[in-house]
Amino acid sequence: MSAVCRLSPVYRRSAAAVLFLGVLASPLFVFSAPHPPDEAELITPGRAVAIALEGNPSLAQIKARAQAMAAVPSQEGTLPDPTLSFGALWLPTASGLSLNQDDFTMMEVGVSQAVPFPGKLALREQAATFEAEAAAHTVEEARLRLARDVTIRWWQLLSVHRSLIVIADTERLLQQLVEIADTSYRVGEGLQQDVISARLELARLAQQKAQHLGLHRAEIVRLNALLNRPADSAIRLPDDVDTRLPDVRSDQELREQGRQSRPLLAERQNAIDAAQSRLELAHKDYYPDFTLGTAYSFRQNSPTGQSRSDFVSFQLSVNLPIYADSKQAKAVDQRNSELLKERYALDEAEREIQADISAALALYHGNREQFRQFDSGVLPLAQQNVTAALTAYQVGKTDFLNVIRAENVWFAYRMQYWQTLAEAYQALAQLAAAVGRAGL
Repeated sequence: MSAVCRLSPVYRRSAAAVLFLGVLASPLFVFSAPHPPDEAELITPGRAVAIALEGNPSLAQIKARAQAMAAVPSQEGTLPDPTLSFGALWLPTASGLSLNQDDFTMMEVGVSQAVPFPGKLALREQAATFEAEAAAHTVEEARLRLARDVTIRWWQLLSVHRSLIVIADTERLLQQLVEIADTSYRVGEGLQQDVISARLELARLAQQKAQHLGLHRAEIVRLNALLNRPADSAIRLPDDVDTRLPDVRSDQELREQGRQSRPLLAERQNAIDAAQSRLELAHKDYYPDFTLGTAYSFRQNSPTGQSRSDFVSFQLSVNLPIYADSKQAKAVDQRNSELLKERYALDEAEREIQADISAALALYHGNREQFRQFDSGVLPLAQQNVTAALTAYQVGKTDFLNVIRAENVWFAYRMQYWQTLAEAYQALAQLAAAVGRAGL
């Protein structure tokens, strides 16, 4: 008879339990899940943000618009192009359009220049400058939002990735529990229900694994979209994750920082300044614009050789704003309403930013405290609970279902551990975007 066959039933169950306890005694979160190929680039949150800022098409579109807007002010502040004209005057039709039959016949060349009323060009350029500055702030605002979105997606991907590691770890532990329950049942020390319960937990875990694999693939696709990479590009995450959640400034300090640093507020203020310039320009439209012109007329000598003098002429014309009630006055009303709209938009943006800062800060503090509880107390206690339950089962002082329940609790807390860490960093990313700068 082999040595294995000579072992007592209790000893065989104890040996399997000791193996299980040895796994439980190992440090938390040292298990690994399949990684992308080693040649895949290691993507940290900072690297992900850098890739997105460099190649995201939505951001590139906003940048192109800002560059286009920056070219407008000099156009608006420049006089209209002058007009060069040529003409033949007083051509006699009876003599076949001859140029020297009539004393009034002449060839003319002229130039004219439209000149807006003083101050109009400056106001047009000023309004366009404010609009260009607003577009530049739009780029900075878009960069903040993109960095926020990328960071949030990265941490969500990490959370799902670490959940898969926890699931793989738990799957291995449950396999060992199945062996323990099966060994106990075969030697008459356990129940068939214990074996079925352990296998049922494995089946339930397989469902969660399938769900998380789908979530993992979906998060990779979402992150790759922000990084402007093919959807199936491999993303290699770091093995070591910084779990030290930093302290941040007070709510009042962050609100003040947001008022000073948030590009959205500067954009709204530039929009107000542009609307104010457009309003002043609308008032200027009550005054006429001018057109200055000069022409030089050439005459040919008469058929008898008599010399004819050339002519020079000057011209000044103005438009007459005689429809002021239906045109200029309505334009002033329009610009007043536009200015009011921009002021309301600034007020709304300020309120939303303050609310975003307070909400993100509250979420961060809540998740950080919850994570600290997991890290310092809940997880070690849950692990000890599994060990105690299995030890009690080994000596017959508890039933197998208590071991399963203890393991389920430990599994749930480990899953929450990574989700809470991810949510804390996601709240931190939202807070940084709301404030308008990375340093908090």
